[in-house]
Amino acid sequence: MTMLNKSIQLSLLAITVAACGPIPVYYREGASVDRLDADNLSCKVAALKDAPVENQIRQHPPRYYPGERVCADGSCWTRPGYWVDGQVYTVDVNLGLRKQLEQSCMANKGYSQVALKRCTMEEVSSRLASQPARLPPLNEQACVWQSPDKQLRILSP
Repeated sequence: MTMLNKSIQLSLLAITVAACGPIPVYYREGASVDRLDADNLSCKVAALKDAPVENQIRQHPPRYYPGERVCADGSCWTRPGYWVDGQVYTVDVNLGLRKQLEQSCMANKGYSQVALKRCTMEEVSSRLASQPARLPPLNEQACVWQSPDKQLRILSP
């Protein structure tokens, strides 16, 4: 196995593990789910107003791959080196500040951020219909489900 194949496999493994990891959600026991959604939205809007999206275009530096000497069947030649352009990408330089402002706003409203495991499809199908309109007490079986409207929901047995 080549070094490139190993690094691709390690990258895919890291992405897979990250996708399975815990999800941070805001929580205040007994708060209504509607109140949580309204508070979260107001904090996001306030944070966006105070730290608007500020995209900057950046580029990785170009890379030079030197030529190599190749020998086969008794003759040798040199393959020329070549340059590869650096990848262009966009960075929102206010993203970190915006997240801090949002977290501070939610903390001021009495919420804390907790990391919970992702719900399995079995957990969603068995728990979703019985969830109360208020945030339940947390326990080891609590998990997070992302609804079709992209809202994160805490599901507890």
